[in-house]
Amino acid sequence: MRPFPWAEAMGFGFGVLKLSSREFWGLTPRELAAAFGASSGRTAPPSRDGLEGMMARFPDEVRHG
Repeated sequence: MRPFPWAEAMGFGFGVLKLSSREFWGLTPRELAAAFGASSGRTAPPSRDGLEGMMARFPDEVRHG
């Protein structure tokens, strides 16, 4: 059995959903999976390549000008 992909889950929760630590850690795994499925149409966490692609498309920093 593969371990739970915490790095991808946290990247999605903090980077894409912009959740606070309290909001993220307050979610159940089922709620996190539902949020992920609703936002991407997928039912599993993103792969490393998928996560890196999302991070490139939606960077955390705000660019001005």
